[in-house]
Amino acid sequence: MQPTMYDTLLLLPLFQGLCKEDLTNILEKVKLQFIKYKKGDYLAKQEETCHHLIFIIQGEVCSESTDKNHNYTLYETFKGPLVIEPYSLFGMYPYYTASYYAETEVSALIISKSYILSELNNYEIFRMNYLNMLCNRAQTIYRKLWNAHIGDTQDKIIKFLQLRCIRPAGKKKLCVRMEDLAELIDDTRINVSKVLNELQEQKLISLSRKEILIPQLEKIIQHQYKK
Repeated sequence: MQPTMYDTLLLLPLFQGLCKEDLTNILEKVKLQFIKYKKGDYLAKQEETCHHLIFIIQGEVCSESTDKNHNYTLYETFKGPLVIEPYSLFGMYPYYTASYYAETEVSALIISKSYILSELNNYEIFRMNYLNMLCNRAQTIYRKLWNAHIGDTQDKIIKFLQLRCIRPAGKKKLCVRMEDLAELIDDTRINVSKVLNELQEQKLISLSRKEILIPQLEKIIQHQYKK
């Protein structure tokens, strides 16, 4: 196995900790698809069945999650290395919860569910990495849900975003009407408008019609903790 391939696989969270011999065996037994995506290409679409794991090796990807019942769409931008929705591969609802498209040229590795079950599942470190990833997500979401509607209006807006974002940092865009956001966080439209305009004055967000652009979510979170 070429050192570059070894280094590439070690960048991916589910392969971390595997020795070179195990990685060599994986390459011999598992069909790995390396795919290049052009800007604008979709890697996966919301509500499609998840049949494989998609590892983002290089490039920038945007997720697009639409809630038709509550009239909002959340966009999130992030960079590799990253695995897309490993929690959607199994369970009662094995469907993508968001769509993912390339913001730049993207290099990705795709492994089918059948190879994960027949080959990768034989490696204890891979199983542990997968379990840790799923458990970390479940524990994090549980903690967020516990206090989802507690606090002032700004607290609730931030918790709304944190609960729905893959990562609590980086660029986000929320397309929603003020009255719909107020209903979602159990608050008033006046309070929501006041808080959002204050955040804009502090250059933490920018507002346009039915759109909230957040350049760096972590800055809003830090600002809230300093209050």
